[in-house]
This record gives sequence, structure tokens and C-alpha cells, in this order.
Amino acid sequence: MTGGAFLAIQSLSKSYDGRAAVLGLTLEVGRGEILALLGPSGSGKTTTLRLLAGFETADAGRVAVEGEEVTALRPELRRFGMVFQHYALFPHLDVGENVAFGLAAKGEAAAQRVADALAAVDLAGFERRTVSALSGGQQQRVALARSLAPEPRVLLLDEPLSNLDPALRERTRRELRRAIRRVGITTVFVTHEQEEAFDLGDRVAVLNAGRLEQVGTPDELYDAPATAFVAGFVGRTSRIPGPLAGGAAGSVALVRPEAMRFVTDADAPLSGTVIERRFTGERAYFVVEAVDGLMFELLAPHGAARVGDEVRAAIDRVLFWEDAPQ
Repeated sequence: MTGGAFLAIQSLSKSYDGRAAVLGLTLEVGRGEILALLGPSGSGKTTTLRLLAGFETADAGRVAVEGEEVTALRPELRRFGMVFQHYALFPHLDVGENVAFGLAAKGEAAAQRVADALAAVDLAGFERRTVSALSGGQQQRVALARSLAPEPRVLLLDEPLSNLDPALRERTRRELRRAIRRVGITTVFVTHEQEEAFDLGDRVAVLNAGRLEQVGTPDELYDAPATAFVAGFVGRTSRIPGPLAGGAAGSVALVRPEAMRFVTDADAPLSGTVIERRFTGERAYFVVEAVDGLMFELLAPHGAARVGDEVRAAIDRVLFWEDAPQ
């Protein structure tokens, strides 16, 4: 284990019936850092979280907190707080009783822990409220307070906003980030939503088929993907045959919509028919169908073209070259 990381994960692996769910995962999380685990279904995100919590036993690898190895410790001895996808609040208990559930402390000591945890998530004075009287965002913060009450060293969140409708999700993201920042706790959370990972995470670890593809800041992942998977999974890209993008035969260029533009040049490398226009305000996404089934997408002023128009396009910057000859 390296000494600088608050939470260190080294060569962690887990298989089920011979199928690798997590394969040789190595990550370091700094004190007070928020790390997002991002990836498609089956990428190993939730398995990683369960391995950290101790709910699953690793086949290989180590987990350490502040230099202390916790790989073989039972969940209750690791001092990791966990917020589950469905919150698991008890409807027959009030808010204070939910937050106090499982606390070893009793009486005034427990009451103080509950009050401090609720204050940390901007729910001070909510102790006697019923769970059913709370909004979805408030219930999410009660679940967070319950995880914070035992004063864990690390906070783990499994798809924490998936149960909220889209209108509430963005506001709750901001509330959740403020609460975590206020407490200053080291946090690892799982999501399949890129926007959520970028909004909440200081850094984002992209997983694919149990392997770590890349870890970095949102800017680094978007502007400098390390693999073709990251380039295609993070943000929007079009796959353009190499020769049309100024590359070699047999290569493929991955290009962001904002890195393409409409042109009037007769010798422009790309041409086709606009088949779709998605209005976003000042600009719009235009989907263009070219020859041989090639389709590409670019971002331009919303009045730049209409569906059915014949257009030409140029590429300003290739994000990533795939299968380029060495």
C-alpha cells in the first residue's frame, strides 16, 4: 500500500461462477475526496462498493484506510457508512429514530449524534417528523444522516439519486455535495449517470467489464480519454473512418459534436443529409446521414440547418484515434 492515500485499493478482484466482476482494481482516494465509480451495467461498480463495505469477500487484493488494512474485517468493524439505493428507511419510525437506528450510543449521547448528523445534512429539528411527510430529497438526506451518525471514516453510496425524478435530481445533487463537503468525509459513490458523476465527483473512475479504464477529473476524462471506451462512454462522439478525418486507412476517429462544423467547401471531407435536429437553446445537435450508412453528429447554431438539408462538414479536432496503425 502507498502511504499517501486515505483509502487505498490494491489489485482487488472478485469472480462469480468463474466470471470476473472486478479484476485487479487499484485506486487511491485522498482524505475528504469524493470519488465517483462510473460505468455501464455489469462494469463492476456495485461489486467494488460491496467489497469495500465488506459485504462481499475479495478473491484477491487489499483494502486499507489510513494505512490500516481492513480487507479481512467484518463490515461493522471497518467503520464505513453505507447509503443504499433504496435508502431502507423504516416507515414506522420517525426521522430521529431512523438516524439513531444501529447506534451503539444510547440516551443523551445518541440524541446528540442524531442532532449533529441531521444538522450536517440541513435537516436540524426534523427528529420528530414522519418519513412519509418528507420529500424524496429529504428522505435521501435522512439516509445520509443515518450513515454519518456512527462517525464513519469512509462514506459509500450506491446510486444515491436513482430513485428521484429528473426534476428533483439536480437540486438533490447539489444538496448532497454540500452535505458531504460540510462533513469533509472521504466518499466513494456508484453511478451510471455521467452528469451525476461529473457534478458530484472530484475525480471519476471509469470501469468497464470489471477493469479500470481511466481515473481523473471530469475535464481530463472528457478532453483526454485514455482509451476508446472512455472516449465513447464519456460524452457524445461520432466514429468517422480515418481517411475522412485525415488519418490512415484502417483507423477510426472519435470526434465530439462541438469539434465539427458545417462548411460550404465543395471538397469538404464529409457530406450528407440532416435527419435529426435536437434543439438545446442557442445551439442544436444535428445528426447527419452520409454515404454507406455513416452517421455523425455536430453541435452548431440552431438555425444552421433544417431536417432534410444537404450539408457538408469539417472536423476541427479528433478526440481519439481507434485502431490506428502503429
